[in-house]
Amino acid sequence: MKYELFSEVVLLKDIPEEKLKTGEIATVVENHPSESSEDGYTLEVFNAVVDTNAVITVTVSDIESLKESEVLRIRSMGAV
Repeated sequence: MKYELFSEVVLLKDIPEEKLKTGEIATVVENHPSESSEDGYTLEVFNAVVDTNAVITVTVSDIESLKESEVLRIRSMGAV
C-alpha cells in the first residue's frame, strides 16, 4: 500500500529505542520507494500537546491505515 504524505498511520511493531509501542499513531512525512525491497516511510510521532516526540523510518509492513472503528488513548512515555 502507498501512503500519502501527512496521512496518519498506526505502528504495527514496538520501537523500544524511541519508547514507541504497537498501536501508536504517526504522521507520514517522507516516502522512500525501493525497487528491490519494501518501500520505506519516515514518520513523525507527536505527543498529546503536538510537540514532536520522535522521527523514525520504517518499512511499509510496519504500518497500516487508521480504521474508523479504532479509539485513541493516552499513555505516559515514562511507562514503557
